Amino acid sequence: MSKETLPIVTIVGRPNVGKSSLFNRLLGERKAIVSDTPGTTRDRVQAIVEWGGRDFWLVDTAGMESATSDLEVSMQDQLSVARDQADLILIVIDSSTILSDSDSRIIKDAHKSGKPIIVAANKADHKRPQVEFDKLHAKTIVPVSAIHGTGSGDLLDAIVDQIPKARKSTEKEETTIALLGRPNVGKSSILNTLSGEERAIVDDTGGTTRDVNDALITREGRKWRLLDTAGIRKIGKRGSAIEHYSSLRSLSAINESDICVLVTDATEPATGQEQRIAGMIKEAGKGMIIVVNKWDLTDRTDDEAKRLERIFRHQFQFVWWAPLIMTSATTKHNLFKIFDIAKEVEKNRKRKLTTRQLNKFLEEAVGEHPPAGLKNRHPKLRYITQVDIDPPTFAVFGTQTLFLHWSYKRYLEGRLREAYDYSGTPIRFRWRDNKGDKE
Repeated sequence: MSKETLPIVTIVGRPNVGKSSLFNRLLGERKAIVSDTPGTTRDRVQAIVEWGGRDFWLVDTAGMESATSDLEVSMQDQLSVARDQADLILIVIDSSTILSDSDSRIIKDAHKSGKPIIVAANKADHKRPQVEFDKLHAKTIVPVSAIHGTGSGDLLDAIVDQIPKARKSTEKEETTIALLGRPNVGKSSILNTLSGEERAIVDDTGGTTRDVNDALITREGRKWRLLDTAGIRKIGKRGSAIEHYSSLRSLSAINESDICVLVTDATEPATGQEQRIAGMIKEAGKGMIIVVNKWDLTDRTDDEAKRLERIFRHQFQFVWWAPLIMTSATTKHNLFKIFDIAKEVEKNRKRKLTTRQLNKFLEEAVGEHPPAGLKNRHPKLRYITQVDIDPPTFAVFGTQTLFLHWSYKRYLEGRLREAYDYSGTPIRFRWRDNKGDKE
């Protein structure tokens, strides 16, 4: 089995040109908060887009700007992200206005990155476009309307034509574990303890790790590669921008990893940033373990452990299948159990079920609880087969499958997890209609 590392397309542009609207349009649904006020994107900042049989990560950098931020700093922040991680830079401009100096500088600086560039001339449905395309100095310019959808297909065609194919890596000897989370939760301390070496600089100031640290270690005859993604550059003075930048920089490590360890702080509730990272891990189809670190700073009682588990389970209920463990990088409490859990997660991700096993499962699940459907359409599920591992992926065949209610899909997933151990890994369903339609 080979793993795929998806290419990354990063959207950049000056404030209020429609980056978030275009992000939503290309995803085909509203994934981010959009308003007429610059700097209002604070929710979803990345998602996987499928077009023409190709998948890629689409990254929105709009959250790196705010009404009070310096425009030039904001642009440098965005371009820094693009240079670091993008396989293609998607520059958005407002074609209903004349080309600004900021637009020109963004395009010029993007060219210096050496990455492929596409300019999306947004608001192209405006009655009197003002932008002069010959002044853009870009090889690929696609007029679009993020609001009405005009040109979005042409833009997606241009993107998949220029991005590299998903990078495939053959099965390797070691398993890669990425340590993810917000600053100062103890990722670098965990790396140092697990590797037995001072691989990362550790102090009490959040964001002290500048680059992704890694360590290759052998434990009980198995090789593990650990990635510490604490690296957050303190760009500008905007906390929200730093948080946004941190989430985006986690993408590369998630892409590269087999299993992601989301490190949280036992003394503080989970943040939106941590929930965002958990969503990224789930969407990327990677294995996941939630580590509640700094257990030594709590009462360390059974009641406290149960209380913390209830809190963190509630905060991460959308990844209820992820194992959760209390640790302390300082006292080494439960720290090396991470490897034991990771071995189980890896085994679950590679589990292959026979079609006979799966059809028996489906027959029992549907027999106990038939699907109700939507809009007076009544789906019927015929059979199921496994089409992939890492993560386990199943194709379900039937009629009217597009009208299955999300709660029924959740029911089937829950039943499958009850029947077979898929702890620590997302599982995916591909719904196939007899007519060839799919979701």
